[in-house]
Amino acid sequence: MSRPFPPRNFASSASFVRVNGKIRAREVRVIGIDNKQLGVMSLVDALNLARANGVDLVEIAATATPPVCRVVDYGKYRYEQAKKEKESKKHQHASIVKEVQLSPRIDPHDLGVKTDHAVDFLCEDMKVKVTLKFRGREMQHTEVGFQVIKKFLESIAPYGHPDFQPKLIGKGINVMISPLPRNKRAKNPRQVEEHDDEEKSSPEDAAEKPKNNTAQHPDTVQIKKDPGSADKSGNFANNPFAHIQTK
Repeated sequence: MSRPFPPRNFASSASFVRVNGKIRAREVRVIGIDNKQLGVMSLVDALNLARANGVDLVEIAATATPPVCRVVDYGKYRYEQAKKEKESKKHQHASIVKEVQLSPRIDPHDLGVKTDHAVDFLCEDMKVKVTLKFRGREMQHTEVGFQVIKKFLESIAPYGHPDFQPKLIGKGINVMISPLPRNKRAKNPRQVEEHDDEEKSSPEDAAEKPKNNTAQHPDTVQIKKDPGSADKSGNFANNPFAHIQTK
């Protein structure tokens, strides 16, 4: 007896794919093994066609009238779907927005740290929202804030571009930065430095180092055992108590 509902391990009905005998429609629109439209045929004929080619009949559009089925190997179909989902996730990073906050009197070192964070975000295909807030009397010198924003945008120009000109909204300046395409974007300097460090510490360099640990530590003193320091009986040759006679 077949179950009226899909198994619990499926999150939704959209993720449940009917294959071969689990397809319930009487007629289906079939896509051949070479991705050509074969038209509408009965479910029995579609199953026979799939068996003749040694593959499966997979329902790919259950809501269509009639449902659309494809003659394909089910394992290959799942691999193609997983590959498409992976590719779609790569383009979803642009919708992630990270925020970087600045101030008109920010220290140059702190500005460099903020710039490095923004470069990391842009190199991961994320958008960056830059916010500069004024406090108290700083509103009387908004031009200082625009100069900081301008310097910040110039430093990240190889990695991203502003979607619009910086705007003064309320007590702050806002600007949104989008990453450049990968073929036009500079490489992340942090990743380049890490790659260079890995090349310097390669196994070839380690093989060229001397195996003797004493060469690396000149202060190490090696104690050599004198073969004549002990006789065959196990007593020391220069025993200071040898002249003492015991009764």
